[in-house]
Amino acid sequence: MEKASGPHFSGLRIDATTSSVPPSPNPSASALPDVNSPKQPFVIGVSGGTASGKTTVCDMIIQQLHDHRVVLVNQDSFYRGLTPEESDRVHEYNFDHPDAFDTEQLLHCIKALKSGQPYQVPIYDFKKHRRCSDSFRQVNASDVIILEGILVFHDQRVRSLMNMKIFVDTDADVRLARRIRRDTVERGRDVNSVLEQYAKFVKPAFDDFILPSKKYADVIIPRGGDNHVAIDLIVQHIHTKLGQHDLCKVYPNVYVIHETFQIRGMHTLIRDREISKHDFVFYSDRLIRLVVEHGLGHLPFTEKQIVTPTGSLYTGVDFCKKLCGVSIVRSGESMENALRACCKGIKIGKILIHRDGDNGKQLIYEKLPKDISERHVLLLDPVLATGNSANQAIELLIQKGVPESHIIFLNLISAPEGIHCVCKRFPSLKIVTSEIDVSLNEEFRVIPGMGEFGDRYFGTDD
Repeated sequence: MEKASGPHFSGLRIDATTSSVPPSPNPSASALPDVNSPKQPFVIGVSGGTASGKTTVCDMIIQQLHDHRVVLVNQDSFYRGLTPEESDRVHEYNFDHPDAFDTEQLLHCIKALKSGQPYQVPIYDFKKHRRCSDSFRQVNASDVIILEGILVFHDQRVRSLMNMKIFVDTDADVRLARRIRRDTVERGRDVNSVLEQYAKFVKPAFDDFILPSKKYADVIIPRGGDNHVAIDLIVQHIHTKLGQHDLCKVYPNVYVIHETFQIRGMHTLIRDREISKHDFVFYSDRLIRLVVEHGLGHLPFTEKQIVTPTGSLYTGVDFCKKLCGVSIVRSGESMENALRACCKGIKIGKILIHRDGDNGKQLIYEKLPKDISERHVLLLDPVLATGNSANQAIELLIQKGVPESHIIFLNLISAPEGIHCVCKRFPSLKIVTSEIDVSLNEEFRVIPGMGEFGDRYFGTDD
């Protein structure tokens, strides 16, 4: 039997005490993606022998990825239901053979989730050895999809859908002891039948199908859930992958605030067309405040020492004093209160960009602080769509003497087309947003978007 020694990453052994992030498990992952395509979920395959600790490893990964939407899909849910003849001779049926699973349906499930579609996963009754005909578990599209099972690496088509492949390597005696405990307690079987099945089917299947698939793993975890170092490294790697939006790699001046369930929940509420105006304003204000706070973090500061009430010396920072806000009328005015709440007494200017009839000519009106050229500017507009209005406003600020690098554009959602438009023309300014959406539709509306923000916020959408 192969003796486990330490975690392995991409075939390279790494000592279990290392604290560095493992290299990318997929060499193609560093290739520049199509930035206009929807963000793809990160798919993790977790394989290993029966009772090796795969579920424990998955649970620990899910627990540490609490800021992201994670779903777990078990290969066991895709067992084929036994025929009446097979049920009569169940003790002769090999549940550890690839033919025991409906791989085609498993493929259909993972492909649906990767494309953003929910999927009704079947529920398998291990005592009756068949699927519950009227019961399903709905699994929704998420940031991370974990596919767990003894044979998830066996089929090349399934492997090709994975961004990371983890093999949980546990001593055979430990696995047998765990299987006996699980099958007798949870599945109502006696010890003799478990041992007989193990000797006749489980161990040969492990040697023939599961162990050979270990060579496909990017990461090998000895001792399963007891190997906290390896699991921490894996989670660090996943965090890195999830935290880098494709457009943030292309444009280093684009910043997306770190997503949490709270932020995702607020987006869910304000994007819902059925939400009341009061709730829309309330949750929009909360989200705007977070964007403003994040934007302020990009302003220059100087070191400052003060004395605390205990008489101790504290070395901190002093924020930029020469600051103003500029809202693009009228949606941008919804962000002014949050800016005032964060920056006491801040000056706020306004820019109105109006299309003159059908000739496409833009009429621009402005009311800005006279000394705006000496200030850092927070440009406010909740939605960045085509980028045309934003470019007009930025151009006006530059004409007024504001250095491009002194402009920080704050918004709630951005379309990729708008980011391209602004960043290509003004590469020195910063964009801070809470979410980058999929695209613009034929009517140049952000998809999935949130509708006409100004009308919804100020109650004029009727």
